Amino acid sequence: MKKIPRIKFSWLPLVVYWICSSCSTSRNAYSPAKKYAPAALQADYKIFRGILESAHPGLYWYTAKDSMDYFFNAGYAALRDSLTENEFRTRLSYVIAKIDCGHTSVKASKAYIRYVDTAREKAFPFIIKFWGDSMVLTANLWRQDPVFRRGTVLTSIDGKNARQLTDTLFDYITTDGFSLSGKYQTLSTGFTFGNLYQHVFGFSDSVHVRYLDSLGEEKQAFVKLYDFKGDTLKKSAKGENPDDNKKKKKPAPRLIYFSSVNLQLDTGLRTAYMTVATFDHHNHLRKFFKRSFKQIKKDRMTDLVIDVRSNGGGDAGLSTLLTRYLSDHKFRLADSLYTIRPPSEYNKYIEKDFWYNMLTRFVTRKGKDGKYHFRYFEKHVYSPKKRDHFNGQIYLLTGGNSFSATTLFVGDLKGQQNVTVVGEETGGGYYGNTAWIIQDVTLPNTKIRFRLPRFRMVIDKNRNKDGRGILPDVWALPSSEAIRRGIDYKAEKVRELIDLRRLQGN
Repeated sequence: MKKIPRIKFSWLPLVVYWICSSCSTSRNAYSPAKKYAPAALQADYKIFRGILESAHPGLYWYTAKDSMDYFFNAGYAALRDSLTENEFRTRLSYVIAKIDCGHTSVKASKAYIRYVDTAREKAFPFIIKFWGDSMVLTANLWRQDPVFRRGTVLTSIDGKNARQLTDTLFDYITTDGFSLSGKYQTLSTGFTFGNLYQHVFGFSDSVHVRYLDSLGEEKQAFVKLYDFKGDTLKKSAKGENPDDNKKKKKPAPRLIYFSSVNLQLDTGLRTAYMTVATFDHHNHLRKFFKRSFKQIKKDRMTDLVIDVRSNGGGDAGLSTLLTRYLSDHKFRLADSLYTIRPPSEYNKYIEKDFWYNMLTRFVTRKGKDGKYHFRYFEKHVYSPKKRDHFNGQIYLLTGGNSFSATTLFVGDLKGQQNVTVVGEETGGGYYGNTAWIIQDVTLPNTKIRFRLPRFRMVIDKNRNKDGRGILPDVWALPSSEAIRRGIDYKAEKVRELIDLRRLQGN
């Protein structure tokens, strides 16, 4: 057996130094203020448009071609001056949002992501829940702030009310079809609002905020932006962190357990509560479902609540498996599932495109329409599980974050006699989506990336193609009081429905 030559020890310091120097140089060299010349931006934009027009399977699903041409042309015509990455990315986001595809979005360059991890930047300190004409504070980075507490109703930010803010910012947020619930939820998640507001409107050192006080009177204040590094260090120095006041005592060990799925059984009420926050295949869901439904049957549960409000999707095979434990009828994953192949000139910009092309050659067949169809899933019929199948009353909790494979699951069960969908409209489309395989595309000059879905799935051709998500059977909307008190208003609504049904003897 031939021995593999080994690097001499004397070379190792040089190799390590070269690697570290390269990494350090590449990270430190990035500047968010760097501007790209119009020619470079235009070149990237042509590739951006060319790939979407030749490879996106649902480009004109909800937006007519003449309308998309208008947005594409307007976006290109505006590239007359030099722009930073953030500025160019914001303009691309505006165009890509017009596709109305929740699986197609713009991403920062990898260099920018590395920069943000170590940069000292200021941020808008509020996390805000948006719905309709309302916006309510749900979290404040200034934890000692006596005015802006959870549940505070905000009436305007820098002179813009909730409707004016959403009308503008929604133009930069992607969702399936015309589901506004998904856009509201995106804007209400984490620091999405603050980041998007900054890119679209810009921030000064403080933000003018109007709000309602405890007596319902409108007041105003200027809110200082939060420096994640500087202000956090100041808090620690001042002892504002509760843990700093316990230096004399040895802190007790704290166990924190995070789980994307869980099951709770109320044997007194004979009700099972199942949370499924993802259909990702790394979460041992097959084992979880098997054990859960076995236990539910053993304890003779009559009601089952499944919470998929935070489930953004994942493996369609796992969502189908859960459906089989609950469905009372045979079903198909999709009526139509196909891809299209872009010209080879774009292959070098698309992530792992060689392997994707190899895969599609084996699993798809070209149809009369010129598209490459995944015939197995178009024809395969799934049957309900026989062992440990649940036949009691089922309540599905949904919201704007219910997306992708989650809409396959909820959509197949909606309308079943023993199923009630509770909450808000899903962010994922009821008629179909483009969730099957998604690749990243990297633009050569700015290195900005965007997500490119490769398959178009029509779940059920008989459903109304109106661009909406799955509408609940029973709506459960937020309120400022529920947010202030930390009440789970959707779960409370389900409890009311269960109590009412039992009171009526059903």
